[in-house]
Amino acid sequence: MRIRTVDAFTDRPFTGNPAGVLLFGPEGFPEDSSLQRVAAELNLSETAFAHPLPPGGAADWALRWFTPVTEVDMCGHATLATAHVLHTTKAASGTVRFTARCGTLTSTAHPDGAVTLDFPTAPLTPEAAPAGLAEALGAETLSVHDTGPHIGDLLVELEDEATVRGLAPDFAALAARSRRGVIATAAAAPGGAYDYVSRGFFPRVGIDEDPVTGSAHTALAPFWSARLGRDELTGLQASARSGLVRTSLRGPRTLLTGHAVTVLDGELLVAP
Repeated sequence: MRIRTVDAFTDRPFTGNPAGVLLFGPEGFPEDSSLQRVAAELNLSETAFAHPLPPGGAADWALRWFTPVTEVDMCGHATLATAHVLHTTKAASGTVRFTARCGTLTSTAHPDGAVTLDFPTAPLTPEAAPAGLAEALGAETLSVHDTGPHIGDLLVELEDEATVRGLAPDFAALAARSRRGVIATAAAAPGGAYDYVSRGFFPRVGIDEDPVTGSAHTALAPFWSARLGRDELTGLQASARSGLVRTSLRGPRTLLTGHAVTVLDGELLVAP
């Protein structure tokens, strides 16, 4: 069975966010425990599993995502990686509809190799910073927002880009102060090719720092669009691997656009 590692939200190998991708046949998914073992073996932020659905339905493929320790409701970079594999292997073309735990998602391939994902926009609710959050992050917060049920993160605004880049969180303390994770963000320093920066920390689901978090940008897009007065933005996730996400706010939907590169293509010798 073919299994691939795809670097997402980048056009260069060994940057962006690596995701595992495993495509099953129309018979569907094996047991959840088998999927979790494969994800733990790969030990990437997420591994995506997909299988084709019968023609004529509301979606073309079923899609699930697992971290090394748990299944998640929404994942952007592994969806981009899956769409990239479907298009580069000619298993699909044009727009692909996925059914997932967070609803129906679509991906559209472009002639330049980029892929646009159509995801639900995260509802942002201002809230007081949890006690100890600033100490866990290592920086004072300007604002804090809950991001709703699908991603369940805290979106935390910090003073500036340098503060975001310089964070060295206490991950154990951070895990106690969010349901899934913390997205730290600030406006970009003047003169850059992007509008805002972010970093994503998810120790509660086995990922201390995620290299590039597509789902987080469904919250970052409305947050920064409201502040900057534009619906079309580019975000830089300033992890060690780094990656760019182009966002387009469409009311209840957010479009996420990026490239991807397949870096490993091998055979899973033990069937799930």
